[in-house]
Amino acid sequence: MRKVAIIGMGNMGSAIALSIKDCFTLSVYDIDSEKVSSLGFKAEESISDAINESDIIIIAIKPQFIDKDFLKSIKRDGKSYISIAAGIPLSSLESNLEVNNVARFMPNLAARERKAVTAVCFSEKATEGFKDDVMEIARSFGSAFILPEKSFSAFIGASGSLIAFALEFIRASAMGAVNMGIPYKMAENIVKDTVESAITLLGSGRSAGEIIPEICSAAGTTIKGMEMLAENGFENALYKAVKASAERSDEIERESKERLA
Repeated sequence: MRKVAIIGMGNMGSAIALSIKDCFTLSVYDIDSEKVSSLGFKAEESISDAINESDIIIIAIKPQFIDKDFLKSIKRDGKSYISIAAGIPLSSLESNLEVNNVARFMPNLAARERKAVTAVCFSEKATEGFKDDVMEIARSFGSAFILPEKSFSAFIGASGSLIAFALEFIRASAMGAVNMGIPYKMAENIVKDTVESAITLLGSGRSAGEIIPEICSAAGTTIKGMEMLAENGFENALYKAVKASAERSDEIERESKERLA
């Protein structure tokens, strides 16, 4: 069985560990060994102990803690690396780790429920075997999309950050129902189930643009609501929110690249 080391057992690291523990031999390290034990794992004594016996190392610590010294400390000949650290580009990982097999993950918080949406990109010299392992790991906690690295910032806007926008849509819609007399908890459940039913409609293979006109009967209730969304800038607000998140991601990546140069 292939051996994987996970460095960092925060929300994402622990979600990945719990998802792949039956498919890979795991070694995990976190400075909080008690937290690791509470998740059902035994923490290694050091990062080196976790890495030395593993084939693939998953870097799951916060990007602000990743510098040249850290990457030098985990560099080993013949190892393969996956980073989930936002804003750390492949070029910086490759040059500091000095290996060919490097990948980046950009998952969202739903990994803990095995419902994450994850963007994946690879170094140019990555082997096919490594790519297969990477995709198996990514799909163990949700769906995965191979994207060019230049699209990662757009992905953050459309997925990593969008999950918060979607939750805000649910909250605000529920509050609208509260305003019309439905208690909040019931309203939130109604909105949540309605969002799930909308997603089910998309499962038919048709696009949202094809389905919406079928719901909007002439001079009916839905088209009046759609009119209010348009008048109050709903679509424009989403455009701007996705763009703002993507642009901030670009800024963070440029800062990281300079720091690790």
